[in-house]
Amino acid sequence: MTCLAVISYPVRDKLSAFVSLTRINRPIGIYLLMWPMLWALWFAAKGVPDVKVLVIFILGTVLTRSAGCAINDYADRHIDAHVERTAGRPLATGALSSIEALLLAAVLMMLAFLLVLFTNKLTILMSFVALALATVYPFTKRITHWPQAFLGAAFACAVPMAFAAQINNVPSTAWVIFAAAVIWAMAYDTLYAMTDRAFDLKIGVMSTAILFAKYDLLAVAVLQITMLALMLGVGLNQGRQWIYLSGFIVAAALIIRQLYRCKTRDPQRCFEAFLNNNYVGMSLFIALALDFAVFPA
Repeated sequence: MTCLAVISYPVRDKLSAFVSLTRINRPIGIYLLMWPMLWALWFAAKGVPDVKVLVIFILGTVLTRSAGCAINDYADRHIDAHVERTAGRPLATGALSSIEALLLAAVLMMLAFLLVLFTNKLTILMSFVALALATVYPFTKRITHWPQAFLGAAFACAVPMAFAAQINNVPSTAWVIFAAAVIWAMAYDTLYAMTDRAFDLKIGVMSTAILFAKYDLLAVAVLQITMLALMLGVGLNQGRQWIYLSGFIVAAALIIRQLYRCKTRDPQRCFEAFLNNNYVGMSLFIALALDFAVFPA
């Protein structure tokens, strides 16, 4: 008999609801948050990051993304039931209460903060800004068509924090990567918002997908190209070689494929394009890591 088998059904159901709330079983958000952090850490460390810092930031990525999902579902608890894709979320179905969601988010954020305490003062101070953005973002879709920009800023906070933790400084390079991460998040989250656009219009939720309207894919293309240009500029400025450049060929091909598949605006294809951005971030990081390994700074 397994350990799980002896757990009572109510407890087992509650654990399942907590997993669903944090989306730990759907790690795409972890990946999209992690890649810019790794870009930053590798540039900051010239390809040889401190192992302690690397572990702290990977664990912190998992914890903060999970907490962010809980906060997001709390903010959307009266909306999710009206959207087909989110109607099964635990707060929408009543499997968890609002208090339980907030308590879980608080515990996860506290664990993430404990990790940050093992870095330095600059990183600790910046973590409060990251916390504020992660808390505010879920509520912005009710007051602005730019919630994707707030999401981008929240996700991109890991970039200057990685530099701060690694070198106790945040140079201009960090802010260029920060800008690239914000712009990239706006691009892929616009694709994500396109999957729910019809429902969002009915219930009054705002997004860049609604704002851009028929120019949505053009806007996504411009954002993606801008992100690639910024990251290419950082690499060239830092003396990166042809291996790093090869990553952009892969990333550009993936982006072109995403845009082509979304040309009909089919929600499922838009969602698949959103998911595919994981490979965009991965291709840039693998190329960067290999480039530093072969051509040390």
